[in-house]
Amino acid sequence: QVTLVESGGGLVQPGGSLRLSCAASGTVFGLATMAWFRQGPGKLRDLVADITEDGDIRYADSVKGRFTISRDNAKNSIYLQMNSLKAEDTAVYYCNADIQYHFRSAYRNYWGQGIRVTVSS
Repeated sequence: QVTLVESGGGLVQPGGSLRLSCAASGTVFGLATMAWFRQGPGKLRDLVADITEDGDIRYADSVKGRFTISRDNAKNSIYLQMNSLKAEDTAVYYCNADIQYHFRSAYRNYWGQGIRVTVSS
């Protein structure tokens, strides 16, 4: 069984920074695209950024220039460095990944439990 565990959320003032981490635990044979999504109050869950196994990256327009996604394949982990945070970045952030738990298995999509980020003075 595979789980994704996020950490690093919390309360931060506008203009501040936070770094989110997500680690895949359990039996992980392969990791494909990994991503961060977020869901603000009363909003749908939207893509923040994703990164392929080859390192190709996409960002939502709203976070370009402020957020940086990265991954460490040796640690089965991804990170989201968030700078210049704004009130509108307040949301629950979810880690997402396509994971293969066995060399004969197909990739499956997994979600973390979510971690809250609140940007407020």
